[in-house]
Amino acid sequence: MLKTVIWILIGGLGAAAVGGIALQRGETINSLWFIVAALCVYALAYRFYAAWIAAKVLAIDPTRATPAERLDNGRDFVPTNKWIVFGHHFAAIAGPGPLVGPTLAAQFGYLPGTLWILIGAVLGGCVQDMVTLFFSTRRNARSLGQMARDELGVLGGTAALIATFAIMIILIAVLGLVVVNAMKHSPWATSTVAATIPIAMIIGLYMRSIRPGRVLEASIFGVALLLASVVYGGFVDRSETWRVVFDHDGLTLAWWVIGYGFAAAVLPVWLLLAPRDYLSTFVKLGTITLLATAIVILRPDVRMPALTPFIDGSGPIFGGKLFPFVFITIACGAISGFHALISSGTTPKLLTNERDIRMIGYGGMLLESFVAMMAMVAATVLEPGVFFAVNSPAGVVGAEAAAAVAKISSWGFPVTVEQMQALAAQMGETTLFARTGGAPSLAVGMASIFGSAFGDGLLALWYHFAIMFEAIFILTTLDAGTRVGRFMLQDMLGNFWPKLGETSWTPSVLLTSAIVVAGWGYFLYIGVIDPNGGVNILWPLFGIANQMLAAIALSVATGILVKSNKLHYAWISGVPLAWLVTITSTAAWEKLVSADIRIGFFAAANDLSAKLEGGLLPPEKAQVAPQLIFNLHLDAVITLFFVILLWLIVLDMLRVIYRHLAGKPVLPLSEAPHIPSQLVENWARD
Repeated sequence: MLKTVIWILIGGLGAAAVGGIALQRGETINSLWFIVAALCVYALAYRFYAAWIAAKVLAIDPTRATPAERLDNGRDFVPTNKWIVFGHHFAAIAGPGPLVGPTLAAQFGYLPGTLWILIGAVLGGCVQDMVTLFFSTRRNARSLGQMARDELGVLGGTAALIATFAIMIILIAVLGLVVVNAMKHSPWATSTVAATIPIAMIIGLYMRSIRPGRVLEASIFGVALLLASVVYGGFVDRSETWRVVFDHDGLTLAWWVIGYGFAAAVLPVWLLLAPRDYLSTFVKLGTITLLATAIVILRPDVRMPALTPFIDGSGPIFGGKLFPFVFITIACGAISGFHALISSGTTPKLLTNERDIRMIGYGGMLLESFVAMMAMVAATVLEPGVFFAVNSPAGVVGAEAAAAVAKISSWGFPVTVEQMQALAAQMGETTLFARTGGAPSLAVGMASIFGSAFGDGLLALWYHFAIMFEAIFILTTLDAGTRVGRFMLQDMLGNFWPKLGETSWTPSVLLTSAIVVAGWGYFLYIGVIDPNGGVNILWPLFGIANQMLAAIALSVATGILVKSNKLHYAWISGVPLAWLVTITSTAAWEKLVSADIRIGFFAAANDLSAKLEGGLLPPEKAQVAPQLIFNLHLDAVITLFFVILLWLIVLDMLRVIYRHLAGKPVLPLSEAPHIPSQLVENWARD
């Protein structure tokens, strides 16, 4: 009875918080309600919806041996402590999406993004992560593309293999570009991020050889070293000698990132990848917890309105109407296809027991959604004028500060040059105008909250700490993504030469890792040398490709559920699948055919071509115009390619479902046979 009363109270409090956020108009709303709404919704979803899916839909069996136990080889398949797996999984999935996406989507106001973060995560993102992790665990930790081939057949499976691998390359390249831009000419961030690599290797050796099983000891030791590396970064930034060592341009950092990606893919998972991601999770969770604590202490008001005039598509940060672009912009914070690659790539190879799937799959995504909620709060507590001054490109608001503030103030969001100059000085920067991409404005918001709660005199420190925090957040996703890409390529090549499909065969490891790194490294290189910073080449594809990948994962899950004679449960993946297919297809259609040059790829390319031919471009723009035109056409071709592959997979999934329900032959389930686990307490030898 007491438990029932407690959950009823949590439900009532959550409903009141969500209702207040949704219905408040004309007055400011306190940011504390965002935390209350998120925590209540997440608690209810995890306790009831996730538990029901685990018990009834998936029928998780804790006595069943996982691939990590059955195929343990000390390199890729390694039974690992559940908390380390959780830390690795969360660090791998939590990339730029939950930080940058909500910040950019605040252009529409706080309400649309907040509702999508809550509803999308609980009903879509968490479900996708959990069921993909379960199905991959039951299939010897096969990749998403290989599962599609085994369950759907040659057509849909081949399309899924190609789509997931191609999308993966684009996603990793975007991650690399974001982290390079974050560390570029920033000795503090570069030295701190670099220090996490040897620290991770020390902790990996500590837990495996020096003090096996001493997870708490290793965690305390590792966190202490990480905190020391942050302090060390400040010393590097102030030292004339060491500053030169870690002060690099984008191209140099890109080569270092490419080299790191190769090392992360080929070294044993226990030596670098798992301990580094596990330790970086402490930085991530510690920062988010600190941010949430500061918000509870300060209870700042959200200054951004619930809805802005830019829901009609006229927004200065990016073009496009509220539907479908808010759902594309906020990807990882609500539902992300990249998570399915982690859930079917590295995590199943480390999972010791199936009972941990709910905590790692569903719980890990809930935690990322909370990160997105914190990012939304940090962006919307800024004065709207400041928010748009930081995020609006110079081409929209003007290159001069006076012109920019006049333009932004004309939208009804007043801001002054003096206000922006004072803010930049407080953050230790020369200017904050036109710092597009979301990361700088998020850092300003975080620093403002931290400074108000823990000391205004440290604003510059908090700002640069936030920039470093974002870089670490992203790099952990890049290294795990590279390893997943290697597994995917090995699965594909294994269909032609089985030896290449052996994930721990050294020649295969080296060959496939080199191919994957060369693939995303090429796009990263092109992005870094692009005169516009590479964002126009890669970023428009990120949101659409990521959500398409989620649709592919949900297609595979829906097909497996129906083939498992669980048609009455197929809606748990089928409903979010239908929604994702709708928004991704709509967004791709607008990107291809829209006549608005701020939205349509072809429209922008044609407009630029006409200006180039008419001699209407200034010399510096005319010089790079051919490359920009090629980039826009490349974006369009890749988008069209992804849409075709997505619909091939969805239609093939529907074909398999129809044949199964009609009693016609389909490919059998590829689930591995049940073998009792020897790692559970009640195991007994036959």
